[in-house]
Amino acid sequence: MADIVPIGSLPAPGDVPARMHAQVVRTERLGEPRDAFRSEEIEVPRPGPGEVLVAVMAAGVNFNNVWAARGIPINVIADRQRQGEPHDFHIGGSDASGIVWALGEGVDTTAVGEHVVVHPGYWDPADPEAALGRDPMLGTTARIWGYNTNFGSFAQFCLVQAHQILPKADILTWAEAAAPTLVGTTAYRMLHGWAGHTVERDDVVLVWGGSGGVGSQAIQLAREAGALPVAVVSGAEKGAYCEKLGAVGWIDRRRFDHWGQPPHWTDVEGQKRWTAGARAFGKAIWDAVGSRRNPRIVIEHPGEDTIPTSGFVCDSGGMVVICAGTTGYSAAVDLRHHWVKQKRLQGSHGTNDAQAIAYNQLVRAGRIDPCVGEVRAFDQVGAAHQDMHEGRLAHGNTVVLVGATSADEGATR
Repeated sequence: MADIVPIGSLPAPGDVPARMHAQVVRTERLGEPRDAFRSEEIEVPRPGPGEVLVAVMAAGVNFNNVWAARGIPINVIADRQRQGEPHDFHIGGSDASGIVWALGEGVDTTAVGEHVVVHPGYWDPADPEAALGRDPMLGTTARIWGYNTNFGSFAQFCLVQAHQILPKADILTWAEAAAPTLVGTTAYRMLHGWAGHTVERDDVVLVWGGSGGVGSQAIQLAREAGALPVAVVSGAEKGAYCEKLGAVGWIDRRRFDHWGQPPHWTDVEGQKRWTAGARAFGKAIWDAVGSRRNPRIVIEHPGEDTIPTSGFVCDSGGMVVICAGTTGYSAAVDLRHHWVKQKRLQGSHGTNDAQAIAYNQLVRAGRIDPCVGEVRAFDQVGAAHQDMHEGRLAHGNTVVLVGATSADEGATR
C-alpha cells in the first residue's frame, strides 16, 4: 500500500494510501481565505457503514468555504467538536467529480471504479424526517457536505454518504462535472421545491447575481421550465453572458443606489426617496420583460442589501426564495407590502436526493451548461476563495484540479 501519491495521480486500483494531500483550514488560521487554507498531509479517512470513499479528480469552489475559512458566521471546526467529532481541522469542498475508490459496509448502490459526482445534501439516515419518507433536508440532522461536515473535496480523497453519489455525465470533463452540482441543486430546490410556488411557464423570475454560480444555473432551470428569467448583474459583459444562458433581459444594479435597509417608516421623506429607487428598479424589470409584469419568483442570495427591494418588486402572491446572505444576514422586510400583497419569504437550503437526481439528469442530457469560468491548480484553493470573497472570479463556476491533470480530461463521448 502506498503511503501517499502526488497531486495529479492516482494509486493503484484497490490501493487506499495511508495519507493524502489536502487543503486544510484550522482554527488558529481562521481569517482571510488566502491564509486560512494550507496544504497538509492528512490521514485518509476510511468509509464506515453506508459511506463511500471517492478519489477526487476535480473540486468546485463555492462561497460556503469562504465562510468556513473566515469562521463566519460559525467556526465549523469548533461546532463539530462540540458535537463530539475528534478532528481539529476542516477539509472543505462541497462539489466533487471523481472515482468510487472504496465502499463501506452495506453499500450496494454504487461500485468501485464508477465515475461519479457528489451532491451536497447530508443527513443522518435515522433522522425522523428521513425515516418517515419526508424531506430529509428539513430534519434536525440535515447538513451541507464539505461545509458542516469534514473530508470534503479539497483533498485527494473525500468521504460521502452513499445516497450522495450521482453518475457523472459522460459528455463532461472532470472539471466541468465538478462545477455545478451544489449551485445547480440549490437553484433546482429554490425553483421546484416549494409547493404553491414552483416555477411555471411564462413566470417572470428575477435572478440576483445572474452571472454567478447559483444565478447561472437558476437562469437555465427557469428557461427549461419555459419561464422568463431576468438577471441582475454589474455590467454589460455579465448581462450578455446571462442572455446567452437564456435570460430575457438583464438589469445593471450599479444604476441604482437605494440598496440596503430603507429608512424607518416614520421617516416620510426618507421613505419617499427609497421607494422611488425601488420603483425605478421595478420598472427596469418591466423593460427587460417587455410588459408590466412583476416577478412571481425572486431568486435571492445577497440578503441584507437586496431583500427590501426583492420584497417590494415581487408580484402579489409571489415568492422571494433565499439560499444565502452574502451581503449580510440582518435584512429588513416592509410588512405592509408583505401581508397586504400576500407575498412569501421562503428559506431554501441544500437539496434532497430526488431534487439532485432530477437536476443531474438535465446535466447528463446536455440541457444545462455547467458554466465553468476558471480552472485552477490544487495549490490555488486559498487564492480562489480569496478572489471569490473579493468578487474577482470569472463568470460562472470556478474549479480546482486534484486528481485530473488538465481541464480537458475526463469526457468519454
